[in-house]
Amino acid sequence: MTDNKVFPGPITGTPPAVKEAVCIDTGRVYDSCRDKECLEDLRVYLTCDSQCVLDHANCVKCRNAEVIWVDIDVEPVPFNKGFYTVDLHYYYRITAEAYTQESRPILIEGVATYEKRLMLFGGEGHAHIFTSQMISDNDGIPLPAKTNRPSARVEVVDPIVLDIRFIDPCDPCACNCCCDDSASMFCFPKCICNCFNGGDFVMCGNIRKLFVTLGQFTITKLIRASQLLIPSYDFCLPEKECNATTEGHDPCEMFKNIQFPVEEFFPVPQPGEEEPPCRNYHYYR
Repeated sequence: MTDNKVFPGPITGTPPAVKEAVCIDTGRVYDSCRDKECLEDLRVYLTCDSQCVLDHANCVKCRNAEVIWVDIDVEPVPFNKGFYTVDLHYYYRITAEAYTQESRPILIEGVATYEKRLMLFGGEGHAHIFTSQMISDNDGIPLPAKTNRPSARVEVVDPIVLDIRFIDPCDPCACNCCCDDSASMFCFPKCICNCFNGGDFVMCGNIRKLFVTLGQFTITKLIRASQLLIPSYDFCLPEKECNATTEGHDPCEMFKNIQFPVEEFFPVPQPGEEEPPCRNYHYYR
């Protein structure tokens, strides 16, 4: 224990009263890492309607960027036992405002992607896992067997938009690839297309191309199912009582009990927090 922080490992000092030691089956984090990345000039593939607007726009301003899906693949590293490669494929929904000759900006949206590969330690194990749990009580079919290969989990917040720009067309390749079942490296999965009402994306042609630069924070973990022996202090019982709501309650009386959200109007800096200095962003891949 250092600086009032508890780290994994033996705990020194006098612990509180422990009733018993219990064995639990849970997911243990074998390895993890964090990233602060600047994703520079990611191509944004717009829907057909949005592409038509961009082709006639004078300027664009990014409104929002959100992570809609991360495709994760875990594979063992040959000749390096216990280590695994984690391939991550991020999909972002980019929403921007395009300014044309009209008085109001027009919303346009598209998808941007980013790929990366990590190597993390996940331990060794080759056991086959069977359970008594059935797919359905009526069918009596057991769940399929699993292995104890580690699984990856990615925690990511919506990225910060650092820059957005478009470039005019140069050499057209005279092709349009849409979201269908045909084999093409430009086609997105159906789950991504469904986030855009199943619309088609304009991939190439004599069109303007939109690019965005994002700042992203992520934490990646490699987790394996493990049995752990932990101290048990007592059963965890909720202290809060359930207050049933009744019909005919006065909504105004309920609203009066809500405190005024002063911090929403006047944010107060946290203790020890200083005003952020002006910084120049250094882009890296």
